[in-house]
Amino acid sequence: MTTWTADECAEQWGVQVGTWNSYVSRGQAPAPLPAPDDAGRRMWDAAAVRAFPRPGAGHRRTSAAAEELLAEMAETGARMAELRDRQRELLRAGRDAGCEIRAMSEALGISRQTAYAWLKN
Repeated sequence: MTTWTADECAEQWGVQVGTWNSYVSRGQAPAPLPAPDDAGRRMWDAAAVRAFPRPGAGHRRTSAAAEELLAEMAETGARMAELRDRQRELLRAGRDAGCEIRAMSEALGISRQTAYAWLKN
């Protein structure tokens, strides 16, 4: 009889060792042999591992609705970057026109600290 370690079983099933051990603990994979190997590791019958029906892939964490939301977020992020660039342009123009930092930051909806940082760059 050929025996495998948890690493070899996980490799056979194409999963991480932690996933393999989870399958075993939930009864979704064959139980280990009763006696450990000489190093004290749990071992499995290789034929039993090959023959055992592997559980299906886990549920999908994305959906069409989630993909649409992610696309909208990316689009919004791009618009926000354009808005920040325009705010910086207006801030520099305001400085050149002699406007006060407080008045400009309030008008732009940014903090005074942000205004000072943007003007430094």
